[in-house]
Formats: sequence, structure tokens, C-alpha cells
Amino acid sequence: MSKRRRLGLILVLLSGGLSVLWGCFLGFSIAGGPLDFQAVYYGARTLIHHQNPYNVNDLEAVFQSDGVDHSSLNQKQHQVIAFFINTPATLFLVAPFAMLPLAAGQVLWMCLTAGSLILAAYLMWTIGADHAPILTGCLIGFLLLNCQVIFASGNSAAIVVGLSVVAVWCFVKERFVPAGIVCMAISLAMKPHDAGLVWLFLLLAGGTLRKRAMQTAILAALLIVPAVLWVSDVVPNWVHDWQSNLATTSVPGALNDPSPAAVNTVSAGNIISLQAVFSIFSRNPRFYNLASYAVCGAFLIVWAFVTFRSRTSDQRTWFALAVAVPFTILVTYHRVYDAKLLLLTVPACAMLWEEGGAVGTIAVALNAMGIFLNADVPLTVLGEITQKLQLSTASLTGKILTVLIARPNQEILLAMGIFYLWVYVRHGIPDTGEGLEGRATQERHYQVT
Repeated sequence: MSKRRRLGLILVLLSGGLSVLWGCFLGFSIAGGPLDFQAVYYGARTLIHHQNPYNVNDLEAVFQSDGVDHSSLNQKQHQVIAFFINTPATLFLVAPFAMLPLAAGQVLWMCLTAGSLILAAYLMWTIGADHAPILTGCLIGFLLLNCQVIFASGNSAAIVVGLSVVAVWCFVKERFVPAGIVCMAISLAMKPHDAGLVWLFLLLAGGTLRKRAMQTAILAALLIVPAVLWVSDVVPNWVHDWQSNLATTSVPGALNDPSPAAVNTVSAGNIISLQAVFSIFSRNPRFYNLASYAVCGAFLIVWAFVTFRSRTSDQRTWFALAVAVPFTILVTYHRVYDAKLLLLTVPACAMLWEEGGAVGTIAVALNAMGIFLNADVPLTVLGEITQKLQLSTASLTGKILTVLIARPNQEILLAMGIFYLWVYVRHGIPDTGEGLEGRATQERHYQVT
């Protein structure tokens, strides 16, 4: 291993280790330990006891039976544990942890959380290091160094993101494919809004990747169906209760409200989808949801068409994923910890940097800003600044200033998505139907140009 690769790897591993230690210290300082893990742990535990995890009273009764005191929690923290909004598949997959004592379940969960995300970071480093080892190490290292919130909360996004990234590496490298199928299936079952566009790319890309997508879908169904049957058997009206919890946590000022009225509007755990931008101009969910879908949908249609009509290569796979990730985060509800999916954009950035020129410089600038503005520490500092500024959204000027100052992460993610879409289209190879020989000629032509 060269000195440059060794230095890049040290940055990745050291950053990951420091973040895990810091996050665990913060998480276990809260009553009962990491809150997001408590939510899924006691949700599954409630179901195991044949009670309704989507019912606040049933869920809190299980908390009380275990002697967990949440009287010191604030409004946001209480909503995290009181209103269960996870899918039945999450309950099904967390059930083995819920059968253990809380302390043992927490330790195993934190090991899985940290292990999956750090493994994913390492695998992305191995791809990027072939092109720019120091740059890759710096980008991934900074991303890992700012994972305190996800480790402190024990949020399942770390596992979902980590397993999604591991699966992509397995499929592209064609190594440990069965493990990759299991990883992607678990990600889809737990949080389809995180892994969905990544899976869609595999489906549209054709060839072996499409085969992996179908295999993943079958396994995901085998996880989801028994989970739904289990929950339905215990709680026949769970869908109504689940929707009620979603509505309760989305009202103005609640935990999942993307508007400026939300609890902790600017923080290291805030909502970073485009809804948080459009809600500044109108707090009507119909407006900000449709506006987000329209903006992201327009670009994703182009991305899907190019993917379907082009021949896939390793390089184009990374370019395609660099498009999918920003729009995955922007199109619907996501928080900062979901932005760790930006790991999948680093190989494309390293490849463009190796090519040199203005395109490589822009790629590095956008990736660096995208990771920086969606990192825990910078967002915490930004939150303090915006609170002191006391930005007003009463006028159009105030709304624009609020978007520019308090919502820079959405803006940079949109810029990343558009830039990598341009790169992806620019490197596209049209499917002319001329057969393998014609495609090979086209590939040689694009490699020369």
C-alpha cells in the first residue's frame, strides 16, 4: 500500500472511531440510552407482548413496566419514543434485539450500526482510492467524523445506509453477491425511501444489475409479507393507528413538520428534503409536497431515461448513483442522518478529479460542500447563527434570506444532483440497437473522446 493510500485509509478509520466514541457518549447520557433505538426496541417489545406499538398508551405502558423514566425529555425527544412511525418490517427485524435486555440489545445494535456504516465507508474508500486516495480519505473521513447524531440516537438510517452501500459494492464488484442481496433487501424493507432510487437504478440498468434488483425485491417481499401478517394478526387496525401517528408528528410545530414552525427547525437533526425549502413560502403540505415532487421528478425522469437507454459500465454506475443520492434525499422526508448516503457519490467525485480540468474541480467543490453542509457540527453551528439572526419569513425578502442562510444543504444537494446528471448524460452511450459489436465501437469512441 502506497503512503497516499495508507494516509487516506487512516483518515477514514480514525474519523469513524472518534465519531463512534463521541456518539456513544452522547447517546448513553440520555435516560434509557439512544432514543431512536429505544423507539424501535420498545415498539417491537410491545408487539411481542401482543400489544399495539402504534398506540401511545400501550407503548408507554411497556416503557413503564421496564422502569424507564422519560420525565426529563423535551418535546422533540418525547415524540420520538411516544409516536411509533416505523414500518412493520422494522418491527420484524428488530424483534431479535427486543427479546434481549435493553442494555444487551443496545450494545449489539450499536455494534451493528457502527460496523455497517464504517464498513460501507471503507468499501467506498477502496473505490475512490484507485483514483484519488487522499481526496477520498478526506471526504469520507469528514463525513464519518460528523456522525455523532446518528450514533447517539441509534437511528436505523445508519444500518440502512450502510447496508445499501455495501450491497452496491458487492453488485458492482461481483463479489459476495448473496450478502449484497441480503443487505439491499433489508434496506428496502426497513426504509424504502432511502434505498428506493438505488434499487431503481439497478432495475433500469439491465443485465446483471437488473437480475440483482429482482433477486433483492423477492427477498425484500419475503421479509415484508410475514412482518405485515404478524402486525395485522396482533393489531388488525394498525394502518389507521400508524397514519394517525404520522399525522400527529407532522402537524405545524411537530417533530416531522418541515416548515419553520417545527421543533428545532435548524439543527443537526433537521429535515433536509426540498419540502423544508418550499414550506417557507407556503405551509400548505399540498403545495410544498407537489413542488418538491415536480422539481425532483423532472430531473429523475431524465436520469431514468438515460439509464434505461444506455449501456452500463462501472464508471457510469457511479455517475448514475451520484445523481440518485441527492434526489433521494431531496424528493421526500429525510433528515441529516440519511445524508450519509452521500458516501455513494465519492467514487464519482474521485474519478472526475483524476480526469482533471474544470469538471473535476467543480465535482470536488460540490461534494465537499455537500458533505460539509450536511454534517453534524457545521449544522449545529449554523443553527446557533440562525437563531441569533432571528430571520423573519413575513416578507418575500425574508423568505429568500431564510432559504439562503438557513437551508444551504438543500441548495447544495440540488446543485450536486443537477451537476452529476449533466456529467451522466454527457458520458452516456445511446442504445442504438446495433448489437454488441456496435456498442463496443461506441464505447471505444467515448473512451477516446
